[in-house]
Amino acid sequence: MSVEQIHLPRVAMRPKFRTWMFHTLLLLVTLVTATIAGVIYPFGKIPFPIQDPRDWAEAVGLAFTLPLFYINLIADAVHSIATNPAIRKDGLSFSLSLLFILLSHEMGHYVACRIYRVDATLPFFIPTPPMIGPAGTFGAFIKIMSPMPSRRAVFDIGVAGPIAGFIALIPVAAIGAANMQTVAPDFVPQAGAITFTDPLFMHVIAGLFGKDPTLGFGNPFYFAAWIGLLVTALNLIPSGQLDGGHAIYAVFGKRVHFFTGRIAFVIMTALAIIGFVYFGSPSGFLVAVLLGVMARMRHPEPSDQTPLDAKRKLVAAITLLIFVLSFVPFAIRIN
Repeated sequence: MSVEQIHLPRVAMRPKFRTWMFHTLLLLVTLVTATIAGVIYPFGKIPFPIQDPRDWAEAVGLAFTLPLFYINLIADAVHSIATNPAIRKDGLSFSLSLLFILLSHEMGHYVACRIYRVDATLPFFIPTPPMIGPAGTFGAFIKIMSPMPSRRAVFDIGVAGPIAGFIALIPVAAIGAANMQTVAPDFVPQAGAITFTDPLFMHVIAGLFGKDPTLGFGNPFYFAAWIGLLVTALNLIPSGQLDGGHAIYAVFGKRVHFFTGRIAFVIMTALAIIGFVYFGSPSGFLVAVLLGVMARMRHPEPSDQTPLDAKRKLVAAITLLIFVLSFVPFAIRIN
C-alpha cells in the first residue's frame, strides 16, 4: 500500500526568548553608543579639538596621547548627558531617530521574509565606540538562513528594507529641516572642519521649509536623517548581496548582476581617490573595499526563475528614484 506525501506550507522559524533578549541587548547597547556619539562633534555640541601636528615628532606625541584624550572625551560626553538636560535631549533625539530608521529598514526585510516563509534572524544591531563608528554604530543587518524560493521573493525581500527605511526617515528629515539654523552665505568653516554633503532629498525637504541646506547648521534630527539616507544609498548600490544587488538580480538576472557589481566597484574606487585628493576624505575607500568584497560574493540562485511582473518593475523604478534622492558621490568633506 502506497502512502502519499503531504506537502504542508513551510513555517518560518520563530525566535526564542533567549534570542529576543540577545538582540534587545544589542539594540540597547547601540542606543547608548549612538546617544554618546550624538552629543560629540560633528553631530553634537561637545567640541572635538582639531589638532594639526607641525612635524613628525609632534604627530608621534599626539598618537601616544590619543587613547587618554579619547577616554576623557567620552567621559565628558557621558557626564554631560547625565547632568545637562539640553545635551541629553540632543543625544537621545539623535540616537532614537537613527535607530528608528535603521530598525524600520531591517524590519522591512524581516517582515518580507516572514511573508515568504524564509528563515531569517532578528536584526543584529552593531554598536561601536563613538567616533570609531562615527555614529556609535555600523548599522544593523539580518541574516537569511534558508534559500530564496523565487526571484519575486529575492526582489520583495531586498527592496522592502530600503523602502521602509526611506519612509521612516521622511518625518525625521522634516523635523530636522524645520528646525535648521542657517548661516550667512559668506560663512567660512574652520580649517579641518567636517562638512556633510547633502543628498538631493535633503535639498527637497529643506526647500519645502524655505531653507538652503548648504547654509544650514545640522541638528540631531537632520543628522539622523542624513545618516539614514547614506545607509539607504549604500545598500542600494547594485552589487553582491546588498539590497541593490538583490534588486538587480531579480529584475535583470545573473549576468547583469555580475557586471553591475564590478562596474560599481570601479566607479566607487575612482570616487574614493577623487574624494581623498580633492576633499581630504578617506571615507570612500571603506565603501570601495565593501564593494570589492561584495563583487566576489556569489548571489544565491532561487529555484523559481520566473521573471518579475509589471508591478514589481514599477517598484524597481521607484527604488531607483530613492537611490538617486539618497546618493552623493562625496558624502564627507574635510575643509
